[in-house]
Amino acid sequence: MSADSETKGGVLGRGPVFWGALFVVTMFGGAALSSFALEGPAGLIVRILPMALLIPLVKAAERRGRATGCVNPVIMRYNRRVLFSSFGYVLGLGIAISIWNAYEVDRVTAFALALLPTLPTFYMIWAMGRYLVEETDEYLRYRTVRAAIMSLGMVLTIGIFWGFLETFEVVPHVWAWWVLPVWAVGLGLAQLWMKVRGE
Repeated sequence: MSADSETKGGVLGRGPVFWGALFVVTMFGGAALSSFALEGPAGLIVRILPMALLIPLVKAAERRGRATGCVNPVIMRYNRRVLFSSFGYVLGLGIAISIWNAYEVDRVTAFALALLPTLPTFYMIWAMGRYLVEETDEYLRYRTVRAAIMSLGMVLTIGIFWGFLETFEVVPHVWAWWVLPVWAVGLGLAQLWMKVRGE
């Protein structure tokens, strides 16, 4: 069965580009809706629900890999680990923010709330390190390291520039946890850039 025939097989047979685009649209839509119209548990559900689209995204990418003969079990394990940690991050962040906004908490509870979204990010970092250890293809390992360094460069550049703008009171304060989403976006952009350039 070809990749093209799989993408014609109904909604579940759609490719990774479809699921990725749908995920991005629903994430931004859900964030906008929950920011302006929904609060409390309903807003949390609307923000978390798009994460379910990551499951068919990963499955579509695996189907595509099998159909084209490019199955890499190391990448499949990495994708599943990152998927698991992403769910933990979003769920932990949503729960922590909901409790923080609804109740007066002491310092110990606040520390525990801060750990809810933090621990999954540690697992995500471990998953990337584990991928580099498990990957035997030097070219794939090189591309991953290069993309990670490029995204780190983006985080450092934005962070330093924003920090100085903040120091001179040009822009408002931004919380330090922004580095994870910016790094993840940078990683995706770096991989896309290398793919477009044929590297």
